[in-house]
Amino acid sequence: MRLFAAVLPPAGVVRELAVAVDGLRELDGAGALRWTEQAGWHFTLAFYGEVDEETVPELTARLGRAAYRTEPFRLALAGGGQFGRGRALWTGAAGDLRTMRLLAERSEAAGRKAGVAMDEHRHYTAHLTVARSRDAVDVRPYLTALEEFRSRSWTVEELVLVRSHLPRSGVPGEQPRYEAVARQALGAAG
Repeated sequence: MRLFAAVLPPAGVVRELAVAVDGLRELDGAGALRWTEQAGWHFTLAFYGEVDEETVPELTARLGRAAYRTEPFRLALAGGGQFGRGRALWTGAAGDLRTMRLLAERSEAAGRKAGVAMDEHRHYTAHLTVARSRDAVDVRPYLTALEEFRSRSWTVEELVLVRSHLPRSGVPGEQPRYEAVARQALGAAG
């Protein structure tokens, strides 16, 4: 199964971002982007790819230890950015980013220790993808619109192991479906 570790924003924060994204979708050229569905909005901490079912209990246990060693922290959605010359448009995070990075590093280490073949380690950038494109897109107007965006803050109290079900229908615009496989309380939250 295709898995990743994530932080999920609460429903109220998702609604705030949805209002901002609705404004972005009204800008010229918005049709060149594939907008992600708010039901799937998340911050990926570590991407594991295809993981054998036999490995999932070990991965879950190791993520539990990583979560236990990480105290709850404050976070908000803020601003925006891009990867790949407009191939991914995202909103970022504000708050205790040091702890967020630490949780991402621990989630990555949990995968390695569980025997998951991980890609080369990269510097973690907290981001929540709101749109993608196959081709390079000038996203400057969207970034300008996102500059002032900031959601209310919340306390991150859990790490979630998520299963990604990729689209299979071939219907243009079909989105992946996400399913929480395990939820691990952070530090004192547990």
